[in-house]
Formats: sequence, C-alpha cells, structure tokens
Amino acid sequence: MTYVDLKNHTGPLIGILAGRGKHQSIIGNGPFFRELQREIIKNGGISVVFTPEDIKETTIAGVIYTPELDKWTAITCPIPHIVFNRVPTRKIESTESFKEAFQFFQNRNIPFFNPRFLDKFTLFEMLSHDSILQSFLPMTIKITERDSLFRFLERYKTIYLKPSHGAKGIGIYKLCLQKNQTVIMHSLYDEHVYKDFQAFWKEWEHPFLKKNYIAQESVKPALFEGKRYDFRILAHYTEKGFQVTGTGIRQSREQEITTHVLNGGCMIPYEGIQTEEHDQFFAMIVERAGKILTKKLGFFGEFSIDAGLSEDGKYIIYEINSKPMRFDEINIEKKRIRTLVQLFLQLAKNNCLPDNKR
Repeated sequence: MTYVDLKNHTGPLIGILAGRGKHQSIIGNGPFFRELQREIIKNGGISVVFTPEDIKETTIAGVIYTPELDKWTAITCPIPHIVFNRVPTRKIESTESFKEAFQFFQNRNIPFFNPRFLDKFTLFEMLSHDSILQSFLPMTIKITERDSLFRFLERYKTIYLKPSHGAKGIGIYKLCLQKNQTVIMHSLYDEHVYKDFQAFWKEWEHPFLKKNYIAQESVKPALFEGKRYDFRILAHYTEKGFQVTGTGIRQSREQEITTHVLNGGCMIPYEGIQTEEHDQFFAMIVERAGKILTKKLGFFGEFSIDAGLSEDGKYIIYEINSKPMRFDEINIEKKRIRTLVQLFLQLAKNNCLPDNKR
C-alpha cells in the first residue's frame, strides 16, 4: 500500500463509499467516480474510493484515481473529512459492515450523506403525510395478502405492480380487471390472461410476497406525439437549499409500462415541453421532498424525482431515487458534477451537515 501524506495538502479529503465484489474488487460507478475526482482536484481537494471493510481506527484503505495517468492506485490514507454514500446495492447496505461504517462516521461527527436506498412504500407513507405533496401521489398499498389486493384492483380497474426495492423499471407489471372478471397482466415484453383474480393470485402470490411488491393506482398519462412521457428531475442541496439541477424527459416507445431508456424508452429535450408552471412545480416538490427525506432519514445532498402529468393536467410524483443514475443529457451531468463537488467542499469546510442532520 502507498500511504498518502496530506500534511502539505490544504484541501479536503472526500470519501466515496462503494462496495466490494466477489473477488474482493471494489464495485461501483467507476466513470462517475473518475469525473468527480477530476472536478475535486480542480478545486483543490482529492477523493478516495473505499468500502466498509476498509475502515481502520485512524486510516482507511482505498483507491485514488489519477487523471493524468488514467490510473487507479491502492492507498492508505487518513479518515476523510466527509463521506458520500455510493454503495451500489441494497444487499451491501444491509450488511453489518455497512452499518458499522455508518456508525463509525456518526461517532466522529463526520458528515455522511445520502444514507440509504429508498423503499417505495416507506417513501409513499412519508410523502403522504405532507399536506402539499400528498395530492400528487398515486394511491399505493403494500401487497401483503390476496383480498386487499383484489379490493384495490376492483376499485381502480388498472394498477401497477412494482417491487418496493426495484429500480430502472425492472419487474414492473400492469394489471387490468375486465368486466367479465378476466385479469390481464402486461409485462415489458408480453401479456398473460387469467380467467379470474384467483387464478392470477395462485401463480403470482409467492414472487410478489417474497420481493415486497407494492400496488399503485394507474394514472392515465398525458401524451406527447402519441406516447406517454415522464419528467426526470435532478436535485441537490446548495447554499440556497434544495434546488433543481436539471430536468430531462423520458418517453416510452414500444411499450407503455416504463419510460426508462434501458427498457425501450427514449430521451427528448425538456425544452420542447418546458413551461413556467412545470419549473415552479419542480422547484416546489424538490424543496419539500428534500426537507422531508433529511428530517426522516438523514441528509440527502442529491436525489432525483420521477414525475409525470396526467391526461387531465394533474401533476404526479411517481418515485424518488436516492442514488440517481447518470443523466444522458451532457449539460445536466456536467452541472451535476460541479454542484456535487461544491457541496463536498461546503460540507468539508463546515465539518457538519446542514441543520446538523447527521
């Protein structure tokens, strides 16, 4: 190991918490980490990527990216001034080593932000207690047994079934109850028809209960050029509070279940749909959601919101992501990197989280 001597380094040391793979290699979003390092160095700091298992009493072992050499170097260095949680999976976040790492930084008053992945149903419950945001949420229940799900389907006729811990549109189904009690289940690529709800439940009870699915009211969406679309809103905490960093549009193409690009959706410029009303709404929900998340779960310096517009012009909040994927819009992604690094520097300088939300 190389020991990094920071005695002559006046800038902050930013810790990026990642995970460890099967062969003890560090796993995480490497391209994202490299871009962060480039911007951090430009601002006089340096970042180290490490895992929960790498923490010692006064040092951590990790890797540092050197842009000039395009190379990662294994190092041992002091405890970071702040820690950005980018652990890539829920499974790793549920381990004792992650929980111990979180407590380690808490005990030393080291700012640790974006503390966890979000659970869809927990998120619904939190936001539904807000007097403003509750009106924008599709009705949602946790799938726990047959009868409550059937009553929910009877009420709304068309619903979505989503894994509470899912992402990227994976594992989402659309369920429709016909007048003759036939149940039609649409997936991303095909559909299944069941003679009644009992037949459907018999086949799907185990996977839905095992994977903690939720059921969500289906809202008929507004269309652009004949296809549904959603807003992807990127948000960060700044000196002015929680603010919108950028907004993108994702539109469905071959199927109507999800607009995620990885599952057949496409990207269209927000400018083609942008209105002052949209901008004001996004600013409002970002500010309120950021405050709620931070109050209930810990400080979230970055998150994204999936929102939409119904056929009758009503705004909908579908989901909040605590660890946003890369935005394909180059200008948004560049602004994201700059905004994050400014937040790193602010937290390191103050050595605390806003309102002491550690």
